[in-house]
Amino acid sequence: MATLRQLEYLVTVVDQGSFTRAAELLHVTQPALSHQIRALERSAGGPLLERLPKNLRLTPSGRAMLPHARAALADAERARCAARQAAGLETGELQIATLYSVSLGILPAALKAWRRQYADVGIRLFEHRHADELADAMATGEADLAIGPSPATWPGSVHRLGIEEFVVVLASDDALAPTRRRAGATPLDRAPTISLDELTDRAWVHYTPGHGLADLLDQACAQAGFQPRIAVRTEQTAAAPALAAAGLGPALVPANVLPPGFDGLVLRTDPPICRTLTAYTRGTADPLAAAFVDVLHTTWPGIPGTKPV
Repeated sequence: MATLRQLEYLVTVVDQGSFTRAAELLHVTQPALSHQIRALERSAGGPLLERLPKNLRLTPSGRAMLPHARAALADAERARCAARQAAGLETGELQIATLYSVSLGILPAALKAWRRQYADVGIRLFEHRHADELADAMATGEADLAIGPSPATWPGSVHRLGIEEFVVVLASDDALAPTRRRAGATPLDRAPTISLDELTDRAWVHYTPGHGLADLLDQACAQAGFQPRIAVRTEQTAAAPALAAAGLGPALVPANVLPPGFDGLVLRTDPPICRTLTAYTRGTADPLAAAFVDVLHTTWPGIPGTKPV
């Protein structure tokens, strides 16, 4: 039977891509590590790793085992924390998986409110680029609660949080500014609108392939009848509005990531580009996860009266 230590060794070897680096991280000798991996392979009934000249590759059996290994280790850590908390040895911890854009735009206010109410309960964040990656990680036991777009199918609990609206950002001195800027307008308060097809000839601030917002921008532009030309790609959601405000091209960003006093030209889209954000758990939300969902409802109500498209 596989042991938690053997599963930890497998996960570490895969993550490090090397027996040598894994042994150093685990503080064991490389022969001892290899011995435990071989014992795990005997228990599994066949090879889990293919040893190549310069790297390692999971076999089909290894790929099948890996997500279960990660889930087992995550469950064991939560069990350890729960036991120590019950014994008064340490405070609790809530593990949250989310998207980069959500951790930037929505979570700061929620985490501030959480600290006021639950000062003894820490938060650990796991951030992902794409909603599919988020759902996959949550399914394998990465966290207690996921915050992001609702998965297409999900066996656990899903709590609707609200509607997130996307806006177009341009430089404050853009040619559109004289006709679109309204005095005193904030990103969503009396902000002027634009149709994406008015930006067909522009080169865009885009996101790197595999980033969820890259897919969203491509889909929105396709619905408007064009494929966006690319001026620059960025991995960081926070960089997109800054690059757009610097004049590199329009960017499509969640309105909630724009900082106070942002000086770029902010335009709502017509029709609106929105998505529903949810909080979801593998089963029924435990008390800590449910409490955080309640905090989210008070700190981020979403955009009332707006429907996702």
